[in-house]
Amino acid sequence: MTRIAFQDLYAEAYTHCYGCGRNNPHGYQLKSYWDIPSVQTIAHIRPEFHYTGGVPDHLYGGLIASLLDCHGTASAAAFKSHVLGIVFDGSENLVRCVTGSLNIQFIRPVPVNTELVLTGRLLKIEDRKIQVTLSLSANNIECAKAEMLAIQIKSP
Repeated sequence: MTRIAFQDLYAEAYTHCYGCGRNNPHGYQLKSYWDIPSVQTIAHIRPEFHYTGGVPDHLYGGLIASLLDCHGTASAAAFKSHVLGIVFDGSENLVRCVTGSLNIQFIRPVPVNTELVLTGRLLKIEDRKIQVTLSLSANNIECAKAEMLAIQIKSP
């Protein structure tokens, strides 16, 4: 069975994001999926050396925040869409969310040119507000974690 990335299920108007937009050739092209359907999300990415930060051969904090942000809003969209009964087969668009707040804890430096794993878990949904907990790991070691409050965009 072929998995479809959450970001590939966004309406065309929402496909330009630098972090995860399928129609932004200059962006990261982050793709998020179900790891455990309706329970946990996952994304993988291998940032290249030009994303190095203040610590040699390690990512700068802005990229870490950006990855957690994009995976977080995709996760929130997936959790909310699941609750609404939206099917993840490409026949309908997922809801779209924006970041209300993102509280990040940087635990240890994140190496460049290493596969990073991002995960997301639902904390709660209240109407248009979706709270998600996030983790970013390298080599099976958690390097950053975050809590996000995502807000579902009102339908046009």
